[in-house]
Amino acid sequence: MPDRLVLLGSKGGPALRPGGPWPSSSLLRIGGRKIVVDCGLGVTRGLVDTGISLKALDLIFITHLHSDHVLELGPLLHTAWTAGLATPVGVFGPPGTGHYWQRFCQAMEFDIEIRIVDEGRPDIRELVSIVELGEGQVVEQRGLEVSALRVDHPPVTDCFALRFEHGGKSVVFSADTACFPPLADFAEGADILVHEAMLEEGIERLVARTGNGARLKEHLLASHSFAQEAGRIASEAGVRRLVLNHLIPADDPEIGEADWIAAVRKTWAGDLTIASDGLVVELA
Repeated sequence: MPDRLVLLGSKGGPALRPGGPWPSSSLLRIGGRKIVVDCGLGVTRGLVDTGISLKALDLIFITHLHSDHVLELGPLLHTAWTAGLATPVGVFGPPGTGHYWQRFCQAMEFDIEIRIVDEGRPDIRELVSIVELGEGQVVEQRGLEVSALRVDHPPVTDCFALRFEHGGKSVVFSADTACFPPLADFAEGADILVHEAMLEEGIERLVARTGNGARLKEHLLASHSFAQEAGRIASEAGVRRLVLNHLIPADDPEIGEADWIAAVRKTWAGDLTIASDGLVVELA
């Protein structure tokens, strides 16, 4: 299987709407590794639909603990376990990831214990290893190098951009962040930069139809990036391709791909992909 990025869930935020996209999750296949980045609602179905065998889960990375990035981590691992997972899975996430996993296993204790006895399954709690990451190098194994950069996503203090490198190829995920100039240095020369994006003209309509709209708008403006800001980071970093993802709003019928392109072209002239669920980006 060639190296590729699959955008499983492309919307920003946890809300689901009829016919709309799923929250954040991606699959990165690089150097023979299968790497899940973020586990928003729908990640399990997305992986199955893209042809991944759940019992072959390898590495999982969580950028931060907002629900649209971590809600389905436990259910993904548990579903993989019931599908025959018998090899270790490494999970890397910010401080608090271990607490999440411990509490999930406690909540599912009845089911876990009875399946171990009744179905002869290995103990899932011994298959999953949790590493709580900080800035700097996170992984160096079998030619794969992963590094992390703390980005600007208030009030969350532990939110990390991630850079994956193998065999001269590199992919960077911005995570959720306000426009953050140090990200350009972190992403320098990457083959793909996956960067979150908002579209200004859709924000007012989004907050109008969402509960607690005034506070939501305040959060969006302080903690996320507009498409043209993502383009500026990509230009300064000199990446080969920019992928706009974690789109806000992602399900406004008055906004189409052309609107995203028009916004980002103010600052980015290179190769461009606007995310949608299930979209594949080849890593040449």
